Amino acid sequence: AMPFLPCLKKKKSPVPLGRTVFQKHTPPIQQNYQALLETCLKNKCLFTDDNFPAHISSIGTGPLLSKLPRNLQWKRPRALHKSPVFYAANRKQLDLCQGLVENCWFLAALEALTFHQDILAAVVPQNQSFERKYAGIFHFRFWHFGEWVDVVVDDRLPVNEAGELVFVSSVYKNVFWGALLEKAYAKLYGSYEDLRIGQVSEALVDFTGGVNIRIKLAAAPPDLWDILTRATYSRSLLGCQTHLGVYFPSVSLPCVQATKVLKNGLVAGHAYTVTGIRKVTCQYGPENLVRLRNPWGKIEWKGDWSDSSEKWELLSPKEKILLRKKKEDGEFWMSLRDLKTHFVDLTICKLTPDLMSPEDGKKWMYSLKSGRWVKGSTAGGSLGFCNGSFWMNPQYWLNVLPAEDSKKSLRSCNVVISLMQKYSSKHRNRAPHLFIGFSLYKVQRIALPFLLSPNRKTSRPCKLKLPPAFFTRHQPVNKHQVFHDEREVTHDFHLEPGVYVIVPSTLEPQRESEFILRVFSRKHVLREMGGNTSFTLSKEIVDRYEGKIWEDFFTKCFERNPEINAVQLQRILNNISWRNFQSFHLNFSLDACQGILALLDLNASGTLSIQEFRVLWKRLLFYLEVFQKRDTSTSGKIDLVELHAAVQETGISLSNEVCNLMAIRYGDPDLKISFESFVCFMLRVEIMGEAFRNLTQDGKGIYLRESEWMMMTLYS
Repeated sequence: AMPFLPCLKKKKSPVPLGRTVFQKHTPPIQQNYQALLETCLKNKCLFTDDNFPAHISSIGTGPLLSKLPRNLQWKRPRALHKSPVFYAANRKQLDLCQGLVENCWFLAALEALTFHQDILAAVVPQNQSFERKYAGIFHFRFWHFGEWVDVVVDDRLPVNEAGELVFVSSVYKNVFWGALLEKAYAKLYGSYEDLRIGQVSEALVDFTGGVNIRIKLAAAPPDLWDILTRATYSRSLLGCQTHLGVYFPSVSLPCVQATKVLKNGLVAGHAYTVTGIRKVTCQYGPENLVRLRNPWGKIEWKGDWSDSSEKWELLSPKEKILLRKKKEDGEFWMSLRDLKTHFVDLTICKLTPDLMSPEDGKKWMYSLKSGRWVKGSTAGGSLGFCNGSFWMNPQYWLNVLPAEDSKKSLRSCNVVISLMQKYSSKHRNRAPHLFIGFSLYKVQRIALPFLLSPNRKTSRPCKLKLPPAFFTRHQPVNKHQVFHDEREVTHDFHLEPGVYVIVPSTLEPQRESEFILRVFSRKHVLREMGGNTSFTLSKEIVDRYEGKIWEDFFTKCFERNPEINAVQLQRILNNISWRNFQSFHLNFSLDACQGILALLDLNASGTLSIQEFRVLWKRLLFYLEVFQKRDTSTSGKIDLVELHAAVQETGISLSNEVCNLMAIRYGDPDLKISFESFVCFMLRVEIMGEAFRNLTQDGKGIYLRESEWMMMTLYS
């Protein structure tokens, strides 16, 4: 990042002589997946993609070539495994490993995506396989500079002589969705080489079209844990990156750079996925823990709360069993304090911008404008470089309005503004990023004549831009602008309702690029000034995370009682108006609530905290969706056949014997299962399964002390 004043210039490559034409961003090639699939099936042939061939040109032209194995081959998954699988529904089979491309940022974002099946399904269409309608063709969807694009690839993948994938692979060698997704992403950005350098934030936006919040951990806000909590229990994707650090070269690692591994087990300058958080109860008091995953699938943190740390002995046996996983799988816990010390920044990608300042209500407005900085016309540069030409930059009129369903927005509105520059080259990393930023000006009433058309009642911006004099007399709202040589710059504002002007610019004048400007708020109007009537995309977005509706209600409940017992849990669950469950009345018995509490009460306190209740609530919403789908008679009960189907849909594999046994344990005399019983059944299955996976060393059995066995079986 570069400070606004003084503006320190970073040397850039000179503009090629003779270039006089504005270089537009090259849009991705559009191919019709369905038409190509049908053609291949009709002709009984496998698809070959001439636009991204199985050739060295698709890998790149730079340093990556020197890392490739001898006799590199391109093979289809059917030639690599006897029973290839495109996508495995069970999340435990989604673990991916990095290959020769140093794209940990891409892998960390992809790992975050696997925690949100609905978002993942939008990027990775699920109706693809190596069996039904197989023709060697697959497709994926990415958000690319303001629009969703469909990228088609054939399934020829680069492998070494042993038939091992040289780039992204799965822990489970017969699963290929990760490798094919990486190939599609490489095609979108030019080559595999173009994926070597990047940031988690870029990939998160490409997967979701969401808005990023980046928190510098050295100057983290005091409510960082609250922000993490809201992000974890809502529809957010999280990633973070370590400091460059001092290297520890004595570790030998195949396929990764050993010089990057530090003495504490972290990898310098490396991206990690945030996979969970947990406030644990130690003998000395509570401790905030964050769970991270290295996209290499190996090499873990060695400090406090690592797999072998003695800190785990401070917890109850049950909490220790269900949280600690003594496996070299790249996933580990660390304290929030250590996270702030050893990591540079935390990126949170949210589909709605209510994370930093939660407001009541769920509807948000999103507007997008495309623009460009052109030499001699709109490439005015920043105020720090040239005051005289700053006004030439594109200007956007923003009217921030109070939301009709929010009392808070009468005084202050949460507004997120994002500026993203487009690549001028087909290849993502061949053209360096410009330093970009934007200024936001509040327009007082005295200046409104500049902004309004002669018919003041319309409140529409006039065809004229704000003149140079305006910018010499007024200070921007964001007085300490920071220009970044990154793809996207995002800022979160708390603004009074009123009229504002956004001025996006490059740091230096006469720098050319296309860009998109995005604005998120509860309610606003965005238009371009200066006579350009370019189209403004505006739409309403709705946060479908149902738990958010009740967050205030839950918080109030737990303010009165920081920990709730089974009776209080029963009261809360039975007093909730369960949306989409109007056909019958839910009635959680005290016995059911005692069972739920015993399963989720990891520290053996006999009560649930708000964080444990959030875990329960998230699972309840998921179970409710599955249960309703299988309860075709809408009777509020499912039979044994429907129970099998419901369990399978959750991604859990259970034998017929176990399902039958659970139906006897939790069902009525006719072996019908109510939703309340289904919840108890599924929670027990998930928690006992998690305990086994954490404890087993060989995947076949576990060793427990008698006290641990009693704790896991009697109090659960």
